[in-house]
Amino acid sequence: MTRKKNRNALLKTLLVAVCGLFASCVSTKNATYFNNVNDTAVQRIAGNFEPAIQQNDILQITVTSLNPQEALLYNVPNAANSGATATTGAAPGSGFLVDAAGNIQYPVFGSIRAAGLTTKVLADTIRTRFEQRQLLVDPVVNVRFLNFRVTMLGEVSKPAVITVTSEKISIMEALGMAGDITVYGKRENVMLIRDKDGTRTVKRLNLNDANILSSPYYYLQPNDIVYVEPTKSKVAQADRSRQVLPVILSSISLLVIILDRLVIK
Repeated sequence: MTRKKNRNALLKTLLVAVCGLFASCVSTKNATYFNNVNDTAVQRIAGNFEPAIQQNDILQITVTSLNPQEALLYNVPNAANSGATATTGAAPGSGFLVDAAGNIQYPVFGSIRAAGLTTKVLADTIRTRFEQRQLLVDPVVNVRFLNFRVTMLGEVSKPAVITVTSEKISIMEALGMAGDITVYGKRENVMLIRDKDGTRTVKRLNLNDANILSSPYYYLQPNDIVYVEPTKSKVAQADRSRQVLPVILSSISLLVIILDRLVIK
């Protein structure tokens, strides 16, 4: 009985040792955000970070006025826009597609330039046209994105495509919705991929640095992709698991056989 207990104790020791081979130390400094931020620090974000409308965006445009019956005409997208919205997840007929030329096709007014404008500027443009042609009494125009989405990939707890209903989201909010970065993610080297006006930009962000709070990339834009790279310890752990684990398991099996024979003797 004593030998059997000794054997069990030895096996437990071996298992603890094996687990230790795959454990890696993570620097607390690298696992926290905003390491160099001071108490009551004020970070001013320069510039306007309202997202600009781009090609292939889908817009919801609603019009109200003192003559609501006449305003109904301008709240129904045309057939060409209806087909486009269905392919992107929006309900058929629910939005206006920004075409390859950067325009939308709007009732009565025809082609209106949209790409490069904010939703507020486009709304003001449409409202001005109503007033100039005296089509509606005191028109109020609202423009919203129907396809504002950001994608979170890599070492986050819940990789996902996030739909942004408020039309404003920071990278920290997006990470929170994705379950935060895992302990194996590089907070100091987060990749942001952004397509704008036919140009793809890749930016590396250091979330350990408090300067991210005033960065022009702090707020995300529609269709941004955020990729969190794994640390070297995560990659090394995976490689070590594939290479060393079979050898360790074989060694443990051999030791168990030897221990069994010793107990029998």
